[in-house]
Amino acid sequence: MPGAVVPTVRIQAEDFDVAAEIARMTQGRADIGAVVTFSGLCRDEAGRLAALELEHYPGMAEAEIGRIATEAVHRWPLQGLTAIHRHGRIAPGENIVLVVAASAHRQAAFEAANFLMDYLKSRAPFWKKEHHTDGSQGGWVDAKEADDEAASRWKQAVPKRN
Repeated sequence: MPGAVVPTVRIQAEDFDVAAEIARMTQGRADIGAVVTFSGLCRDEAGRLAALELEHYPGMAEAEIGRIATEAVHRWPLQGLTAIHRHGRIAPGENIVLVVAASAHRQAAFEAANFLMDYLKSRAPFWKKEHHTDGSQGGWVDAKEADDEAASRWKQAVPKRN
């Protein structure tokens, strides 16, 4: 498909700037009518979490997120799609993940961002370990059943591109 959107996928240790990512996507673009962002932050879990440690398998994580992002581009009429996921030790209040979806109309951008986040939460190859404020290490965090259920709704719904 000529002029097809190629999603941007980055896995990085360093923080990202949400406003800069939106500007990078929209600069000089008069065809974009809606930009939807989701930024996920590390919570302190009621004061017990000192940090979350995220590990990934380099190459595999980028490929899997790229595959999911490419599926989103084929399912919705997007003008841009960016997914950034951090790895390493992340303190409460710091950014973990960013999804930016741009389209001519809001509904496609909302749905694509939702789709990508549901899959990132349930199937992206990241492993999370908790570090507690009392100095102890928590276990590895499993994906929640609710995340799997959220992702499963996309198997049924295939929107019509226009």
